[in-house]
Formats: sequence, C-alpha cells, structure tokens
Amino acid sequence: MKGTPTWLRAQNDRTAFRLLLEHGPLSRTQLGGLSGLSKPTAGQMIARLERVGLIGPVGEITGSRGPNAVAYGVRRDTLTGVAVSILADRLQAVLVDPTDGRHPVVDVPTAGLDRSPAGDVTAAVHAACAAAGVAHDTVSAVTIGVQAAVDAPRDELSYADTLPGWPLQGARTLIATATGLDVTIENDVNLAALAVRAAGAVTGDFVYLWLGDGIGAGVFLGGVLHRGFGGGAGELGYLEVPASVAARYPGVADFTDLTGAPGVLSLAGEPPSRGGSADVLDRLCADPRVLAAFADRVAVVLQPVLALLAPPRIVLGGPAGLAGGAELASLVAERLSLAPSRVAASELTASVLAGARSLLVTDLQARLEQQIDEEL
Repeated sequence: MKGTPTWLRAQNDRTAFRLLLEHGPLSRTQLGGLSGLSKPTAGQMIARLERVGLIGPVGEITGSRGPNAVAYGVRRDTLTGVAVSILADRLQAVLVDPTDGRHPVVDVPTAGLDRSPAGDVTAAVHAACAAAGVAHDTVSAVTIGVQAAVDAPRDELSYADTLPGWPLQGARTLIATATGLDVTIENDVNLAALAVRAAGAVTGDFVYLWLGDGIGAGVFLGGVLHRGFGGGAGELGYLEVPASVAARYPGVADFTDLTGAPGVLSLAGEPPSRGGSADVLDRLCADPRVLAAFADRVAVVLQPVLALLAPPRIVLGGPAGLAGGAELASLVAERLSLAPSRVAASELTASVLAGARSLLVTDLQARLEQQIDEEL
C-alpha cells in the first residue's frame, strides 16, 4: 500500500538499484547524493540490496579526505541471458548481464550439428557461457534472431528456409521445454533495427533496410516496431521485380536476386555464392562502377517502401550496406530524389546480436527489480 514504510523502502531500493545501473559502482556517499537521500538511508538501501543478492562490493573509491570508500555495483553473475543469431552456416552467441557488460561473441559452426531448435540454442548457450566464464545455470532467458518471419502469438515461423531442422510451428515451445528458459524468437532484421534505435543512431520513425545474403526491412511507425500480421512486415526479398526491371536484369526474378549478396558479387563478375565475405564486399564497394550499379538496384527496392510508408529516414545496413557506407547512402538518395539526410548508412556491426542484447538487458533489469518487491 502506498505511503506505508514497506512501500517507501521498496521505492527507495528501486531508486538505488536504478542509479547503480545508470551510473555503475557507487559509494554510500555518492548514492546518497544522487538519490537526494541521507547517507544513513543510502547505507540502509545498500544493505537491503546486498542482502537479497542484487548488489555487492566491487572495489574502493579514493577520496580526498579520510579512508577509501567501498564501491557497490549490480551483480553480473546471479542472473544472465544469452543473445543468439542463427545464421546459414553458424550460430553466433553472447552472454548478456544486467549491467550490459561486454562479453566475448562466439561462433558455433553448424556443420555436423544435428539441427533442431533446442539443439541449436543449447549449443549456443553453452558456448557463450564458456567464453564468458559464467555458469550456464545462471541463464534465465534467451533471445534468438532468425532469418524468418516470426508470428510470436501463434509460435509460428514462415520464410524459414535457412533454418534446417526447425519446424514452422512450435519452435519456441520446444526450446522452452527442453531448456527451462524464457524464450523470445525475433526476426533478425527487426533486431538489427532495434539495435540502431537503441544506439541512438536514429530517432523517430524510420525504415532499416538489411542488405545481405537476403534482404528485408525493419519498420518503426509511431515509435513502435511494426511487425505486421503474422510477423511478415518487411519481407521484401520475396517480391517479384517489376517487368521493366526484369528486362534490364536478365535472370533476376525477385528483390533478393536483385540486391542480395549474390547479386552484388555478380555485378563485378564474382561467383554468385552466398555470404560474400566482408573483405570481398569492401573491395567491390570500393569500385565506383560497382557501387553505382548497386545503388541503382537498391533504389528499385526502396520505391515501394517509399510509396507505401514515406518514412522520414531510411537506414542501410547488413553486410553490403556496411560495405557501401555513406557513399552508397548518398547515391541511393540521389536516385530517389531524396534529401541526403533522409538516407543514412548504419555503422553498427553485429547488429542482430546487439538488438537481442538490448532486449535482454531490459528484461534482466526488470526481473531483478521485481525481486525487490518480492523480498520486502
């Protein structure tokens, strides 16, 4: 009940916890100053949070007068999550803790694996925990980026041809049952768009165009990620090219053929294999002729996006978008007769994992904060 001593303690403890998350390790004096509460009250908040295992001493702060003060920080080892990106030839994973600390990203080759939702995720979780030196029994949640449309309410996937061994229905349930974890499955391009927004690279509404092996769009409308019915919003790669475009590009049937990685490689006479490596894409995009031809194709893909959504900003990402950079963005804006400021290039690498990490950090922090209420 509001106004009671118990309620007031919970409010103070939540304030202290949020300040420790925002500012990092603090002494009692620093916490009191930031919270506007007395040093004794700050000490009581720290004692309660330490008693329930949410924080602990992490070092000392040297002052100008008197002895060093103990610094307290949010514990990184009691509750963790793992962000996973399911790629065509490997799994990428990284441990996530409530402080958003940095941990090693691991690659798990899929060659030779008996592929299944639970098998893939279990392998990724164990690899991420081993790389971070954290026990896997601290993991409570996993967020998984997949190259597919995700209908979360129905636990269904579509356009999932890059997920061998994964059923179209029930993948999340299978993972949760096998691992005991809370499971979120999200489209990889949506996660990349979330990462761009979380990094502050763009504000307001925008469309994030992923240019990689395949292509897709993450759409923010009204400040909210728009997934569409069945999670299918942004699946541009399966659209057939207009007849006028097909006449200009023989053998090109859809937008993936037009602007996917094999299409970029073919512009320079390279073998149209999947997943052109970063150094190859960098080299190709350094060729003005190739970059100009690629910009022509990207502009074709964006025409229906502009007609339907008229977004104030477009961000180009994915491997080919990163390789093309600001020059590609400028060329695309020119071809679409847009102000240069409306088309930008993302500089964020590993954006799918970054988006999954962002979701997990928020989730882990909320779980820990909930423990404050439960312990009082």
